[in-house]
Amino acid sequence: MKRSEFKNIYKELNNKNIAIMGHMGSGKSLMGKIIAKQLGFQHLDSDLEIIKLTNKSINQIFEEKGEEYFRSVETKVLLSLIEKENVIISLGGGSILDESIRNKLKKKSITVFLDINLKVLEKRLIKSDKRPLLKNVDIKKKLKELDFARGKYYLQADIIIQNADTPLDTYKNFIKEFFKFHEKTNSNKN
Repeated sequence: MKRSEFKNIYKELNNKNIAIMGHMGSGKSLMGKIIAKQLGFQHLDSDLEIIKLTNKSINQIFEEKGEEYFRSVETKVLLSLIEKENVIISLGGGSILDESIRNKLKKKSITVFLDINLKVLEKRLIKSDKRPLLKNVDIKKKLKELDFARGKYYLQADIIIQNADTPLDTYKNFIKEFFKFHEKTNSNKN
């Protein structure tokens, strides 16, 4: 799909942004960057925006002020980002638990769930020291808990794509599913 073709279809949907959700480590930031570059949109990563706002790493925020404080900052940042037009937003993995974020996403965004096999995710995250929720825990067990709490919200996304073997293949999955979403949305209008 050419950039101009995508933009024409995108305008028909009357949405202001595309929001990518999924588990930590699923590739939301990478996919957001690729989609934004391919389509000529700006990419915004909620975690990076939080870091800019607070001048602290996510780990520092968790250590110094706790998860509840982090979630309040995350909510504030995301409610602002979701108002922007023609952007690709990579959401924090747990942000979808906030009802105000979910409600605003429904009104202002085309939501995309980047699905990934939990075994693959575990292998990706096993050595990560940048994930405060995974410190000093059984990662496999924690990922299952997080999936149980968040999965029902992820599955409400407008578009669900499987994380493929390569980022390019995942991008192709996105384009294919985006086109299906457009066709379905148009058929519902008639």
